[in-house]
Amino acid sequence: MPKHGKNYKNKLKEVDRTVLQGLEEGIEMVLKSSYAKFDETFDIAMKLGVDPRHADQMIRSSVSLPHGTGKVTRVLVFAKGPKEAEAQEAGADYVGGDDLVEKIKDGWLEFDKTVATPDMMGVVGKIGRILGPRNLMPNAKLGTVTMDVGNVVKEIKGGKVDFRVDKAGIIHAGIGKLSFGKEKLAENALAFVQRIIQLKPSASKGVYLKSITISSTMGPGVKLDTLALRAAIK
Repeated sequence: MPKHGKNYKNKLKEVDRTVLQGLEEGIEMVLKSSYAKFDETFDIAMKLGVDPRHADQMIRSSVSLPHGTGKVTRVLVFAKGPKEAEAQEAGADYVGGDDLVEKIKDGWLEFDKTVATPDMMGVVGKIGRILGPRNLMPNAKLGTVTMDVGNVVKEIKGGKVDFRVDKAGIIHAGIGKLSFGKEKLAENALAFVQRIIQLKPSASKGVYLKSITISSTMGPGVKLDTLALRAAIK
């Protein structure tokens, strides 16, 4: 078990973990229990009724949040010709082909997301062993292998979040900053949960949304009422 300091323990006393909270009430508790001296990330963790060991229950996708994530994302695009110019105009931080591959082989990794046109995947495959373990490989399921590089770059820069369920059936993501305030954080949370609901596999039986917990980077978790959240989305 992780050890927590005095500030965390004091804030934990203010959170009633025996009661499931509504979304807005839960966010208020997260905001009040924040004690860090930096703008903390607003995190959400969802326990799902899926078994990721089965391919038909694996959930991996992305969602564009209405208010973004509050993070500056450095985007690298593998493209050539007109698509290279399109990516640059859309705001990509780095655009190229073999030149970028060589830099990455030499240890350069100063980027957060990658996008590639389909014709460039043969080039990108040369560094798959470097990008793959770091979750930096362009992926068609996430929409990052595409000819529509301009719009995808804009989406990523605007706050698109990638996610995937882990071995325990949990999806975790940062969906904003505490400085956003209650209203914007609630809208981001609703958009995220709605996307997860849309992705429910047909092979998933029983309760799908088992639990939802929100927290700040350093603060204690607050459990939400999943039924009330579903109703709010409908």
